[in-house]
Amino acid sequence: MSIDQAQMSGRFLATLGFLSSPTIRAYSSAAAIMLAGTGIGCVLFFLLLPTLIVIPMSLSETNYIEFPPRGLTVKWYSAYFNDPDWMAATWFSLKIALATTVAATVTGTMAALAIVRGCLPFKSALQAFALGPMIVPHIILGVALYLTFSPMQLTGSFVGFLVAHTVLATPYVIITVTASLQRFDPTLELAALNCGANRLQAFFLIVLPNIAPGVAAAAVFAFLASFDEATVAFFISDTGGKSIGRKMFEDIDFNLTPVIAAVSTVLVAVSLLLMGAVHLLNARKAHS
Repeated sequence: MSIDQAQMSGRFLATLGFLSSPTIRAYSSAAAIMLAGTGIGCVLFFLLLPTLIVIPMSLSETNYIEFPPRGLTVKWYSAYFNDPDWMAATWFSLKIALATTVAATVTGTMAALAIVRGCLPFKSALQAFALGPMIVPHIILGVALYLTFSPMQLTGSFVGFLVAHTVLATPYVIITVTASLQRFDPTLELAALNCGANRLQAFFLIVLPNIAPGVAAAAVFAFLASFDEATVAFFISDTGGKSIGRKMFEDIDFNLTPVIAAVSTVLVAVSLLLMGAVHLLNARKAHS
């Protein structure tokens, strides 16, 4: 080997040693994390951009939706809150969402207990069947519910919406509560049973307080799944009972004004407030 080749070989080995040093590895790892974080941030911003654009569009002074808005005004929010049709649809949806939250939370929590704690045959099949409404397209469920409710005169009724939305919201409760139950230590429940408590007492005194954040999150998901649901509501609504989602669809077709953007902003605000409340509850639970 010549002297030049030996020098080149030494430089190459020195370069490899430099690149494999802990400092370079740390910088490379930090750069990779920053690059991945930037990519994820761009994807999230792209997904949130339509929601963010709706907010300034609701403040436009023009009588039609445009971006960027021309001027700023809150008259469209005033038009929304003073319109009897919008208020009727909003209160109708709110009542259904609250009732659905109670029904779906109770039903989904009991189903999650049966799935996690019970010794049921074909448990996996039952769990898949319970989560079916999340998998089946809502337009198919809407058609099926309309064909079922129409002969029973339940279209547009409170009971019809309650049954339909409970079917749609219960899978969210099952998934959330099941995750909480799987993280809960079952020996605490067994200890309560050994101390003389029955199953019902052990659940309300031991299990439920420990899974309360999960149940609260499930209730929020159930409320949101009902309150802004539009596809199924389009099939089972009528002139007597109309949800806010159906009302939005009608105005988009026949009366497209910034009121639609104002209503959308209100729905986003309600969703953020509820999710923030759940986050605070989880943080307080973790801190305690």
